Amino acid sequence: MDAKILRGPGAGAGAATAGDRHSIQSVDRALYLLETIADAGGEASLTELARRTGLNISTCHHLLATLVKRGFVVKVPSRRLYGLGNRIFYLSRACLQVDLPRRAEPYLDAINRATGETVHLAALQGDAVITLAVREARHAVRVGTGKVGKVEAPHATSVGKAILAWLPEDEIRRILASGMKRYTKNTITDLPSLLESLRAVRRRGYAIDTEEYLPGVICIGAAIRDQAGTVIGAISASTPTMRADEAHLALMRDEICAATRSLSAEFGAPNAPAGAAQAAAG
Repeated sequence: MDAKILRGPGAGAGAATAGDRHSIQSVDRALYLLETIADAGGEASLTELARRTGLNISTCHHLLATLVKRGFVVKVPSRRLYGLGNRIFYLSRACLQVDLPRRAEPYLDAINRATGETVHLAALQGDAVITLAVREARHAVRVGTGKVGKVEAPHATSVGKAILAWLPEDEIRRILASGMKRYTKNTITDLPSLLESLRAVRRRGYAIDTEEYLPGVICIGAAIRDQAGTVIGAISASTPTMRADEAHLALMRDEICAATRSLSAEFGAPNAPAGAAQAAAG
């Protein structure tokens, strides 16, 4: 039975029942507060939260203060409201990423079959872009672009730029805090130039790495979104320049954009960016 059904406003949130002997009341109440804020539309006043949960004002205030300290709740002083904090979205993103490789598997295989090229799935975990899965190219001459694990050059790879393009600038700065290493003569190594490049990614709906990470390699990547429109990952395909004629690059682009739109839809994402739709239309 839903915990909320057991706890009516008049009974007091977190009241112990026969089935709750092993629960911790303060944890139960804090979680109930988070649920209540969500049910209220993402923001609520202290008075409203106390009324909805059945907690007294003082207890509610102390629990909220702890949640604010941990980043699960934010205070909106101008309106005297409490809202869900970024830590909630961090956990939500992490939860989605657990399921991401499984859901992405058929799309990675389809892109690999259609293009014959190396395909990568990556996601943002904390301050790092992590490769979650790789499909090796089917050609004798193939791109060796790394294995599962941390992407060392998010600023120089299409999968990295596909993710970075949709993040706030302060988060981009944090991810790139260790610097922007030069890998080839085409690598972007200063933040203003990268930010301009990322604006182009947003306009197009996909990212392209033209020999920025590896000489002789071109990559195309696009972002995967969740129901809030938040980027939870990206898929890219990489090809040697010897195969990178206009038709092959268009095929890679179309396969990547179609796959990321469909996968995003599975996660409940709103409509894909116009650039991606236009790209897929050719």
